Amino acid sequence: MYLSANDIAALEGLTKAHFLNEGAVRLQKSLGDAVGLKHLGIHLNSIEPGQYSTEYHGHLCEEEAVYVISGTGIATIGDKKLKVGPGDFMGFPVNRVAHDLFNDGDEPLVFLVVGQRLDHDICDYPRKAKRLFVNDGEWNLVDEADIQRSRR
Repeated sequence: MYLSANDIAALEGLTKAHFLNEGAVRLQKSLGDAVGLKHLGIHLNSIEPGQYSTEYHGHLCEEEAVYVISGTGIATIGDKKLKVGPGDFMGFPVNRVAHDLFNDGDEPLVFLVVGQRLDHDICDYPRKAKRLFVNDGEWNLVDEADIQRSRR
């Protein structure tokens, strides 16, 4: 399938707030959905100054990548804070390193997010002490303190 620049401009964006962070509001256009992709999520996102892209998180099963198109921001990756801008790329392999993106500029921060769409994922939210289990479309959010860990 194909989307021209005009097609993308005409796509209606969906404003989404992250369920764990009211300061993470983004305007999202799902390019992957528009062309029928099932196993990759590809989203053109825009966040206003002073907003986050998401809650600080790390995936245990899915890989994710971000490419900055315009605007400036601060990417937090693990314990590092990095200034990012147009042309910068970030890749998040399956390694639990938590990350987020904050718009510290005075114009919208526009970026492309690409991520896997697996049937099962586990996502940690270390600042909230929460873990999200995604299982075939069902989401279960639990407190880290309630997880019983054991090794076989």
